[in-house]
Amino acid sequence: MAATSLPAAPLLVQLPAHARLRQHGHGGAARARSSSVATRTSRRPLRVAGVRCAVDGLRSSDEVEAAAASVARSVPARVAYELQLAGHRYLDVRTEGEFSAGHPDGAVNIPYMNKTGSGMTENTHFVEQVSRIFGKDDEIIVGCQSGKRSLMAATELCSAGFTAVTDIAGGFSSWRENGLPIIQ
Repeated sequence: MAATSLPAAPLLVQLPAHARLRQHGHGGAARARSSSVATRTSRRPLRVAGVRCAVDGLRSSDEVEAAAASVARSVPARVAYELQLAGHRYLDVRTEGEFSAGHPDGAVNIPYMNKTGSGMTENTHFVEQVSRIFGKDDEIIVGCQSGKRSLMAATELCSAGFTAVTDIAGGFSSWRENGLPIIQ
């Protein structure tokens, strides 16, 4: 896998725990490094993986931190469930119809996209609606149906200044496939 520079829009990176991309030489590629592994054992507390990205032209650690802050992390559904049990709040960004067909207990529904006659359009008031219910430092788990909308929504929230946003990889489909509790 070749390392690349981040474009104007945030680049979303998911790496296995053992993967590390390193910059070779002084020329310009981005680097990502997985700092810890999402694990669950009978005696150890849950640890969630974080990804840090460095970008060409960023010289200070503050600039690197700011670039990394706009990239949401993704975790498997079982890890998201453990986070929910630990007090993180679930933000379901699916449509109202998808939400009413089943959702995790305690989930808050704010659609990231709305159905229209010709498909889906982005909810232009999404961040404003989320800000009415969640604080910028609230620990939020974001889920959709398959993981695509939630990753876009989580990244948008990070860019808007939310500091503790986690995306559910695979979305609600993965949640259901793992047999995690849902309300119909």
